[in-house]
Amino acid sequence: MPEDTPVCLVVGAGDFTGSAIARRFAREGLVACVVRRHGEQLALLVEEIEAAGGRAIAYGVDARDEDQVIDLVDRIEREVGPIEVAVFNIGANVHFSVLETTARVYRKVWEMAAFAGFLTGRECAKRMVERGRGTILFTGATASVRGSSGFSAFSSAKHALRALSHSMARELGPKNIHVAHVVIDGAIDTAWIHENFPGASELKKVDGLLDPDAIAENYWHLHTQPRTAWTLELDLRPYMERF
Repeated sequence: MPEDTPVCLVVGAGDFTGSAIARRFAREGLVACVVRRHGEQLALLVEEIEAAGGRAIAYGVDARDEDQVIDLVDRIEREVGPIEVAVFNIGANVHFSVLETTARVYRKVWEMAAFAGFLTGRECAKRMVERGRGTILFTGATASVRGSSGFSAFSSAKHALRALSHSMARELGPKNIHVAHVVIDGAIDTAWIHENFPGASELKKVDGLLDPDAIAENYWHLHTQPRTAWTLELDLRPYMERF
């Protein structure tokens, strides 16, 4: 594979949003390097991308582990091509009363949603700064800007990820690295939503759920923005969502 083959790295390539982002960038000729803790769960996504004429490579990596993240980025840069786009899309959404939130739960959620984002962003930024170009996108949530009842661990971690994104944007923007944070403010059209919210099917009929492919389109738009008008933060929600 040529050394200049551009790569889109998606850490947290879940079955819906993460997969949609990977497919969108693969359509544009980037190699989709997709990551989950259990790499075997990515087999179908890789098949879909390749069947559509794209390239995809799956990796099983625990993004909370510094050595694994360093090795992942080194391996991709050495064996596949330069990481032009890095998308951090790990969720870690949990709901507990603060009275019942254990230190283990709080720490684990922070590691997944914030610390892993730092490791991914730092390692990709090192390579991008050397080349003088690149895009780093972090997936946020309503909890990134509002700590609702029962979401002390999740909102704390997501607030931390947002702060990381803003700090990186201000440091790396002048080096021609576009860093942006995407607030997903609403329910996404996923199997989990349909299983846990009885009204989800009716909402979908009236475009009341966030479509993963539409979300992915916005990620592509962020990557292709002229640097004369870069977005620091983008919030996405269905037209009928209250905010």
